[in-house]
Amino acid sequence: MLDPVSLEIIWQRLISISDEMDNSTIRTSFSTIVGESHDFGCVLMDEVGNGLSQAKWSPPQFCTMLPRTARIILEKYKSQKINDGDVFITNDPWIGSTHLPDFNVISPVFYKKKVVAYVGTVAHVSDVGGHLGDLEASDMFMEGLRVMPNKFYEKGKINEIIEEFIASNCRVPDLVLGDLKAIVGTHKIAQKKIIELLSDYNLNNLKEVSNRIRNLSTEYLQKQISKLPKKVTEYSLKCDGYLEEFELKLKMFIKNNNLIFDFTGSSEQQWHSAINAAYAISYSTLVYPVKCMLASKIPNNDGLVVPIKMVAPEGSIVNCTFPAPVKARAKVIKHIPPLVFGAFEKILPDQVISAAGGIFPIHFVGKNDDLKHFAVHMLPHGGLGAMKNSDGKYPSAYPHNSIVTPSEIIESKCPVKVLSKEIIVDSCGAGKYRGGPGQKIVFKNIGKNTITLTIRPDMIKYPARGLSGGSDGINGSVILNKKKIYDFKPIEWRPGEEVSLIVPSGGGYGDPKYRSEKDIINDLINGIYNVETVNNIYKKRYRKKDIERMKINNISSVLNNETTI
Repeated sequence: MLDPVSLEIIWQRLISISDEMDNSTIRTSFSTIVGESHDFGCVLMDEVGNGLSQAKWSPPQFCTMLPRTARIILEKYKSQKINDGDVFITNDPWIGSTHLPDFNVISPVFYKKKVVAYVGTVAHVSDVGGHLGDLEASDMFMEGLRVMPNKFYEKGKINEIIEEFIASNCRVPDLVLGDLKAIVGTHKIAQKKIIELLSDYNLNNLKEVSNRIRNLSTEYLQKQISKLPKKVTEYSLKCDGYLEEFELKLKMFIKNNNLIFDFTGSSEQQWHSAINAAYAISYSTLVYPVKCMLASKIPNNDGLVVPIKMVAPEGSIVNCTFPAPVKARAKVIKHIPPLVFGAFEKILPDQVISAAGGIFPIHFVGKNDDLKHFAVHMLPHGGLGAMKNSDGKYPSAYPHNSIVTPSEIIESKCPVKVLSKEIIVDSCGAGKYRGGPGQKIVFKNIGKNTITLTIRPDMIKYPARGLSGGSDGINGSVILNKKKIYDFKPIEWRPGEEVSLIVPSGGGYGDPKYRSEKDIINDLINGIYNVETVNNIYKKRYRKKDIERMKINNISSVLNNETTI
């Protein structure tokens, strides 16, 4: 039996192997959505598909879902021989990561001629065919190619039928297949490192390691749950949807040291908008805020999902049925963390966070001046929500861990100029602690050809909600050639035209009248608020000239400190 110190070292090595897969994926990727936006996750699993570790930067939803996907694939292939060099693949929304652009790639690890582990990656690829819009579809079949669980590689050789099928059904096959083949290469690195680990500790497999990691994690989370007051709490949110608003309702209760979340009463799935979420993505997004509050220092693994149960009626917008359209399921799942935090507010007020401004994806597809195809993604986010003891952060990825594609990369990959990126003054949800500000990004088509522009906004009607008396954030909007638009079919964006994204801010926490004088003045000095807005919200009587003097003094102080250093 492994001693605790050895177990911890092995655990950390598994995490470092996941991180190495992550880093290698970035270095070898072909697309902006993988290499720059970091829209992928890496997981290590035991020989039956239980999740053991994930890369630190992996999106939490991907890493909770992928072990489930692996187990479904293994069930399909249980009567067939799995060979060294095999690689499994699927993007089925009800088996994998719940919309077609997310491909699940899973490889076995052989040691002493037996499978001892699996390594897996979920990655959002550049294109899967189908229509270019995100939001409108009547079923999943309109949204692109679907690959059921199959061997992408067999005994180290690529399956040419699967390769041809993917290549012939997407607009940028070099990017899509380039990313998928690069991922297979990163798996070889992880396979080698796992074999080295087993050899170093004279282990034949990871069974004991897996059981110990998962059992310790489950026990810890159940212990934290046992400390919670035995209350039944409820929370609900109204959300934009697209052609139709929807509502999420949640009831949370504790039973036998398990947390049970019941979504009964939430809106039904929609057949006119591609915003439906399958069970797996809703559940994995639900797990994320619970782990943040109750087990933030435990590295993510399948032991942490055992005490968390989800009830959701089939056919609801959080548990849609095949073949509902699902491409823009982020329009639903992004509201699950604030829903969970709202339910926890009266139980753990120190741990909850107000709603964030969310994600505002934008996608450029077209031909360069030399008629070469491009597909470039950007995933900007709004400001984060405030907490009981801290302001919301500036625009950051949440709850997804993605990265905003740098302007320089966008401009080098397609004929688009990023004219400006700026924080929106006076945008924060007010409170004792304010939400993070929103941002404005302006793009211009500087090429000779029309670009197909896909935008998926949110919080145009319902902004990020504050908690405990905090104010809501600002609404989002999209401005095309100085006019707000509300129809988000693919836009034929002509040369010389501009488009602006107003990405929402986060909600505030606590009554604004309790915000400290120091925090208010810092906001004014840093340009978060204008004087008139502060005087109106916080009932103050500041003068512009006094704030300008403070700014000058503050800059002088900083310069003096730098000189001293």
